[in-house]
Amino acid sequence: MTFELFVFYLFSFILVAAALMVITRRNPVHSALFLVLAFFTSAGIWLLAEAEFLAIVLVLVYVGAVMVLFLFVVMMLDIDVATLRAGFINYLPVALMVAVVMALEIFVIVGPGNFGLDVYPSPPPLPTDYSNTEALGSVLYTVYMYPFEIAAVILLVAIIAAIGLANRTRSDSKYQDPSLQVKVRKGPDRIQVVKMEAED
Repeated sequence: MTFELFVFYLFSFILVAAALMVITRRNPVHSALFLVLAFFTSAGIWLLAEAEFLAIVLVLVYVGAVMVLFLFVVMMLDIDVATLRAGFINYLPVALMVAVVMALEIFVIVGPGNFGLDVYPSPPPLPTDYSNTEALGSVLYTVYMYPFEIAAVILLVAIIAAIGLANRTRSDSKYQDPSLQVKVRKGPDRIQVVKMEAED
């Protein structure tokens, strides 16, 4: 077994384990941390496949936006933020474990003892004008055109569902109905004259 194949199996195992932890944890903070680990591990696998553009985009966009996802989950589930801040130290072990695994993955990928030396033969060099972004686009919009469109439709449905859930009408919220405001008459609907008998 070559070193590259070993790293691929290692990262694949970590990715599957992190994905399972995302959907099995009851705490949304733990799920968000394991989601960061899953994205980071996917980026490492894409680096092994020489898809540097995808790896960088995954880290910058998804890992960078995972805190927005966490805040969205907090708003959706109506979690008390003050309680989360009070128990922030309880999440430290999980955060440290995820950070250590991510650091080890970085060392395995870019460590000087693994790549760049005669220990592991480097892949054949690509031409200077090669662009994996262009190669990705040409394959994505030709061979995988229909799966790409299906994924776009699924994401659109997810966005609409998320907006619908976030804007749901709550029983304890007060709001004004403009259609009822327009129908108000200037006399009886706004001013009510009460006649009372005079008292001594």
